[in-house]
Amino acid sequence: MLLGIEMDGRCLRIRDLEPPDEQGVFSLFEACEDWFCHALGQPAMPGDVQSLYYSLPEGAEFENKAILVIEAEGRISGLIDAVREHPHPGACSVGLFLMHPDCRRFGLGRAVASALIGSLAAGGCTEVLASVAEGWRPGLKFLDALGFVAEAPHEAGPANRNPGPGERPTVRARLRISAISCPEP
Repeated sequence: MLLGIEMDGRCLRIRDLEPPDEQGVFSLFEACEDWFCHALGQPAMPGDVQSLYYSLPEGAEFENKAILVIEAEGRISGLIDAVREHPHPGACSVGLFLMHPDCRRFGLGRAVASALIGSLAAGGCTEVLASVAEGWRPGLKFLDALGFVAEAPHEAGPANRNPGPGERPTVRARLRISAISCPEP
């Protein structure tokens, strides 16, 4: 386990994705059809889970890739796809931070993100870059609440994958962090 968090009587475990998690992650993807249809223009497909393993932004090193699952109440309730040391040393790029609809709006995602940002800061990370589909209000509000500053939308890059038929441009947001000032959960 990478991190454990307790919030409002719920125990959250954040850990690396493992091959036996594939069905649980696909169930999460199916539950998050709202996000997939908004961001990619279509519901999730089984291949979307497998594509997590090899999708990398240009210039990223595979050994810096992290795919994390968030377990709550014995099920996979969230997923984070990130790349450390990208796009430059000291940075971490987050391509996907997905929470099950049953876990949204309770502060669970913010608690997880704050704990991970604190862990990154303790490890020397100075900046987190996140991407969110243009117009995805829950994601934009989430990043704003964490202190990220949004930039202008840009077309999604190929990132070693084929873009969806209705894939939207993404908004990149930045959070400058230090080991001294970390967001509180």
